[in-house]
Amino acid sequence: MKGMHHDPARTDVDASEFWENRYRTGRGEDGRMWSGRVNATVEAQVAGLTPGSALELGCGEGADALWLAEHGWRVTAVDLSAAALEVAALHATRAGLAERVTWQQADLTTWRPTQEYDLVTSAFLHSPFEFPREAILRRAVSAVAPGGRLLVVGHAASPPGSGHDHDADAPPLPTPDEVLSSLELGDDWGVESNTTVERSVTWNGHDVTLLDAVVRVRRPMR
Repeated sequence: MKGMHHDPARTDVDASEFWENRYRTGRGEDGRMWSGRVNATVEAQVAGLTPGSALELGCGEGADALWLAEHGWRVTAVDLSAAALEVAALHATRAGLAERVTWQQADLTTWRPTQEYDLVTSAFLHSPFEFPREAILRRAVSAVAPGGRLLVVGHAASPPGSGHDHDADAPPLPTPDEVLSSLELGDDWGVESNTTVERSVTWNGHDVTLLDAVVRVRRPMR
């Protein structure tokens, strides 16, 4: 699940069916819908951290999870789409990383964490229909181990050409301050990043600048 935000007109869509169809019909010649490269903002936020256990929510085809595994993390990666996870598992095997990543198919709207991790990440956990993103991220907070971190990266502005960039009916995307407030953290959590970041990418054949909302927080040691 990656990359779009809520369209209030789409309230009767079956999420599982939508994402399965999107991932199966959107594949390019390499068998992937997305590039297979780690998101640059995620890489920048995680590169300096000591590897440990990691949980990724909404992993899609697994590019970020595979990058984490390649850099020493033991990863649990969760997504709703079986089609996306098939692609992720295939590329994990090809890269020799299958033993470092556990892929889990789950509906994040009902998902509950069952253990704690040194890093919990959520990158572009957006949906084209009604989706309880704030509640999911608040539950993710409880999956952060003492001294561990939660990283949330999302669109701060609709990508050019996405269909939402000129949509007056689309709800505004949350600012980093709004994301941070929605997490309802205790005062003892440390805020390491609360910012917007520009990122240059090729989008639909054009070079564009995207704006990411970035929040990284650290849970205190017990």
